[in-house]
Parts: sequence; structure tokens; C-alpha cells
Amino acid sequence: MSIKADWIAVDWGSVSLRAWAMDAEGQDLATTSLDQGAEKLSQTAFEATLCGSISPWLADGQTDVIACGMVGSQHGWIDTPYAFVPCKPLSKLVKAPSTDPRLNVQIIGGISQAHPADVMHGEETQIAGFQKLNPNWDGVICLPGNHTKWVQMSAGEIVSFQTFMTGEMFALLSTSSILRRSVASKDWDQSAFDQAVDEAISRPESIAARLFGLRAEYLLNNQPTATARSRLSGLLIGAELAAAKPYWLGQSLAIIGPKTISDGYATALAAQHAPVTRTDTKQMTLTGLKVAYSHYKERQ
Repeated sequence: MSIKADWIAVDWGSVSLRAWAMDAEGQDLATTSLDQGAEKLSQTAFEATLCGSISPWLADGQTDVIACGMVGSQHGWIDTPYAFVPCKPLSKLVKAPSTDPRLNVQIIGGISQAHPADVMHGEETQIAGFQKLNPNWDGVICLPGNHTKWVQMSAGEIVSFQTFMTGEMFALLSTSSILRRSVASKDWDQSAFDQAVDEAISRPESIAARLFGLRAEYLLNNQPTATARSRLSGLLIGAELAAAKPYWLGQSLAIIGPKTISDGYATALAAQHAPVTRTDTKQMTLTGLKVAYSHYKERQ
């Protein structure tokens, strides 16, 4: 059975593309994903890549496509202008240039902050989705990932935010550093993670020495690689929590992120007596794209 979309929602990050065929009532009829993230494509390849993914859903005439993520970055399809904090999460939509007459691609612009300098692409859409499902919510939203973001929300606006490269640091240290053999495990040691979080929060200035200690423990004391990998994660997340303390201490907290990453943050925060509301990343993203489409149609 062929599916023709009333409009199409697209989440196009650095690593992958996910698209949903949407009907007029906002129900997703089908979904597809490709391992074709923005970092892998030249600027001229975005239109062809998108068409290859969604062409079976395109009806006669022009179909609206609402896209978020790194597709709107300097290395994406088009470099969309930033909205500056404080601002609503979904402040700007920019039409992407295309040659296919079937496409009307609107890309959600990112958010920037002057001091300290910071930017986001894609997270603003997840935040808009969370707001839609949790109206009048004020507090802090944590968005774990390669570049984890802590976002202060008030009166429906992003007031300030801060980004930590914790996920990328974990990936680099576990695959490309001297620690790679010491942490080469897929297993998990929860007690080792918990202890490392406490150590890093109490003494974040010692994290560089504690990281090398993972290798020394492996060489001298046969520390299991699962323990070392869990400690590596705990040390990095603990150091992040120490630096982000002004964001989470005494605040209403929500986490938007994949379960595999969010579990560590939720556990670490709970140990600091900071309970969080957990959410589903895909649901928040798709809901945010629906909100953006609604705003776009209202402006037509």
C-alpha cells in the first residue's frame, strides 16, 4: 500500500537522518532512517539524499518538509541564522534552496548564546516538544548526548544554556586514547560508576589523574575492563555535574535523551538527591516538529 504524506517531518543530525510521513491530523504514517548525517554530506548532496529517502511519500504538487538538527548548521544544507537567548525554542524557519518542484523544505534555526558563547541545533525542537506536552513547566532540561546540554527554561523561553562535550570525550578516550584497552568491555559495573561519580563531584580538579589511574589499575591490579569502562563514564559525568551544579541544584529537572545515555545521568543525579522527569527523545523530537509545522501553517 503506497503512502502519500500531507507533510514530512525530518530530524537530520550529524550522524543520521530520520523522517516521518505525516497526515493532516498529525499522525505519523511511516518512518525511515538513513546513516547519512550532515557531517557525511557535502552541501550539494542534501537534496538528493532527502529525495532518495522520502520520494515514495511525495504526492502530486508540492509537499512541505519541516527539518531540524545539523541540517541547518554551517556544515548543513543551509546555514540558518541563530535566535539569541532569551527566546522561544522555535523562533525561526528558513526555506532551503531546492531544484525539485515537489519539495518545500523549511529548516528550524538553532539557538545561540553570546556569553558564554554557545550554540544548539536540534535540541530546541526537542525542548519545544517537551513544552507542548508539559505546558507552563519551568526548570532545567538536560539533553544528554555527544554534546550534553543544560537548558534553563522560564515562562516558555530558553533563558540560558551550557554545553558539555562529555559524550564525545568518552568516545575519544575509550577508542583512541591510551585507555582503550583498559576499557574494552561492553559490560557494566554500576557500583564502580556510582563511586566514580562521587569522586569526580567531590574533587573534579583531580579527574585527569584519576583517568590515568584506570590504565595503572588495569596494568598493575588486573582491574576488570567493565569496571574501568564504568569508572570512565562515572568520572566524566561526575565532572560535568560538578561544573553544571548551578543548573541542577534545587531545580525542577527533566531529561530528554536516549535511554542508554540518560540512565547514567538520572542515576548520578538521584544520588545527589536531584530527581528527574524522564522523557522519550523520539516523541519529543516529533512533537516539536509538529509544533513547528503548526506555526508554519499559521503564518501562511
